[in-house]
Amino acid sequence: MITPAPTNKIDPRLCRGIYERTIAAKGHGIGDSNGAEHVVISIPDTSYELHLVPTAPVTSKPGNRIIGTVRVSARRIDEVQSGGRYLEPVFGRPRRVQGRVIAIEPDAVVVNAGVPVWVKPTDARQSAANFAVGQIVSFDALDGGTFTQQ
Repeated sequence: MITPAPTNKIDPRLCRGIYERTIAAKGHGIGDSNGAEHVVISIPDTSYELHLVPTAPVTSKPGNRIIGTVRVSARRIDEVQSGGRYLEPVFGRPRRVQGRVIAIEPDAVVVNAGVPVWVKPTDARQSAANFAVGQIVSFDALDGGTFTQQ
């Protein structure tokens, strides 16, 4: 079921979601995030369920609203001329992201991909300063995307 989006304003660089559950570390070092513990955050008014590594223990209870920062590292960030905002896959860790740049931070580009995502370029030929607010960008996200609760 799609949950209605809240209407109160927050910093557009922050992700607003519902904390669904924590999935325990796999312990065998195989798969997403090398088997690390991860949290599942569903995004209101979408079908997205993001699997992200928490940077600190999540203090919210399952089913409660949560606000935080989603961070990923990009293999390479490419400017595209058209297209929408999306994260792929809908369920799981972000692997492919496309959206409009909404902010430039010292070490990251903040992209509205339906969900605000802080993106760190890992290609040595790129930095956050190479991009501008308003550009549409697309990239492959490396394993290990994180969530930091506010």
